[in-house]
Amino acid sequence: MATNIDFKNLWKQQTAEKPSIEELLGRLKKFKNENLRKLLITNVLLILTSLFIGFIWYYYQPQLISTKIGIVLVILAMVIFLFAYNKLFSPIYKLDSTQTNAEYLQSLYSLKSKQKFMQTTMLNLYFIMLFAGISLYMYEYASRMEMIYAVLTYGLTFLWIAFNWFYLRPKTIKKQQEKLNGLINKFEEINEQLKE
Repeated sequence: MATNIDFKNLWKQQTAEKPSIEELLGRLKKFKNENLRKLLITNVLLILTSLFIGFIWYYYQPQLISTKIGIVLVILAMVIFLFAYNKLFSPIYKLDSTQTNAEYLQSLYSLKSKQKFMQTTMLNLYFIMLFAGISLYMYEYASRMEMIYAVLTYGLTFLWIAFNWFYLRPKTIKKQQEKLNGLINKFEEINEQLKE
């Protein structure tokens, strides 16, 4: 059996499928539409949630200042998150078909940088404010419960927040980064092909 295999020549003979610009623009359009839909759904859900929390405040008239501070913190967390989230995708939505590949790539780099800020700083701030707000809000009602039910209520709430923080958040971040990095890599490939 011969062991002299020329891997270099085999590698050079291999044909790699080169991405077409039309396919890539289609993927970019799909990416934009998916993110626009997510942005719209997030806006609607967080605004409705904030209005519902405001209604709870108005209807139930909490007595303790901690409950009121908790409600304000939760609503403020949602407003700050929405403000940052809405600014996240502005560069990508300004893209049009008259731009060059380099301009597309620059917009994607800008989005990646903003996405990293959103996934670290803003998401951390959101979860901290949400956690603090929920904890303060629950105090008035948990103090009226028997100790076992109060501990159970806080425990389940903190367990849900921990599940979101340690499982769902990293999974979502990884998925978002993979999609964006895939687009960036394809545009980089096309730019390299155009330079050749």
